[in-house]
Amino acid sequence: MLTIDLAQSHLLVIDFQTRLMAAIPDAPAVVQNARRLITAARRLHLPVSFTEQNPHGLGPTLPDLAPQAGEAVLGKMTFDALRTEPIARHLDDGRAVVVVGCEAHVCVLQTVLGLLDHDRRVHVVVDAIASRMAGNRDTALGRMERHGAELVTTEMVLFEWLDSADHPDFREILRLIK
Repeated sequence: MLTIDLAQSHLLVIDFQTRLMAAIPDAPAVVQNARRLITAARRLHLPVSFTEQNPHGLGPTLPDLAPQAGEAVLGKMTFDALRTEPIARHLDDGRAVVVVGCEAHVCVLQTVLGLLDHDRRVHVVVDAIASRMAGNRDTALGRMERHGAELVTTEMVLFEWLDSADHPDFREILRLIK
């Protein structure tokens, strides 16, 4: 199946942390799209996991995106989240991974490459990732795509998760993008 299967998806939210986001020029739009995906994933009962790079230095996940009870918050010092053994075990559920986060050219890139190295299907949400500099973001997106990641948008993910206008949550999810 080439579309993103709701039953086989896992949303991974990479390093949307307070101190890091202060340096991201397009942070409000990126955070809004991440929030849309997190809200939809919760409504559709998908697993949502959060990573935090050096949480003592960069702070916790933004309050706007705060993890809820039962959602994993995985601290790390490695840029590729899979090089932190508890995270690698946690993400080893065989599901396709929908990725949002910062910074595109560091932790997002290295984690995506790590997932691809483990033969995982990866969808990078281009309007929900960012870097401090656009050139770094664009180069990272090109590299991820060359190695097999699917580049998608927030709306693409939402509509593929729904699959049909007959989905019982269609109207609620549609409100997220209007």
